[in-house]
Amino acid sequence: MKSFVRSALFGAALSVSVSGTAFATDIVDAAAGTDALSTLVTAVTEAELVDTLKSEGPFTVFAPVNDAFAALPEGALDGLLADKEALTGVLTYHVVSGEVMAADLIGLIEQNGGSVDVETVAGGTINATISDGHVILTDAQGNNATVVQTDVDVSNGVVHVIDGVLLP
Repeated sequence: MKSFVRSALFGAALSVSVSGTAFATDIVDAAAGTDALSTLVTAVTEAELVDTLKSEGPFTVFAPVNDAFAALPEGALDGLLADKEALTGVLTYHVVSGEVMAADLIGLIEQNGGSVDVETVAGGTINATISDGHVILTDAQGNNATVVQTDVDVSNGVVHVIDGVLLP
C-alpha cells in the first residue's frame, strides 16, 4: 500500500506546474512565477504576508490554485480581500511550521491509522488522509482539498499545490 500511494502521488500527471528549481527561490517568488497561483499571490499581498513568507522559515504551504478560489461561494473571495484579519486567518491556515515533504506526511498518515491532524500557524488543524492514492486535506468546516502537486522545494520550505481553499 505504501509504495502504491507514493507511486500514485509522485507518478501522477499534474495539470499545475510550479516553476523554479529547488532552493532557487522562496515561497512567494515561486508562487508569483506560476500563473495558476496568481490569486494566492494577490491574497498574500493584500494580507501583508509577503515578508513573512519570504522569511527564513522553514514553512510548508498548501497553496490553492486559482480555480480553488473561484469555487468559493459568490462574494466570498471579495469579502476576504476586504477583511485583512479574516484573510490572514485563512491564509495562515494553509501554512505549517517546518518543512513537511510528501513522504513525511504520508508516513505520518500511515503511522496514525490512516489519518493525521496537522497544526497550522493559524492555530487550527487540518486533517490529512489518503484516498485513491491522493492526500486529501479536510479543514475545520469539513471541506476537502486534494494535493495535486507535491514537494516544490524552495529556499524557505516546501509548497504543495492543492485544488481547494481550506477554511479555519
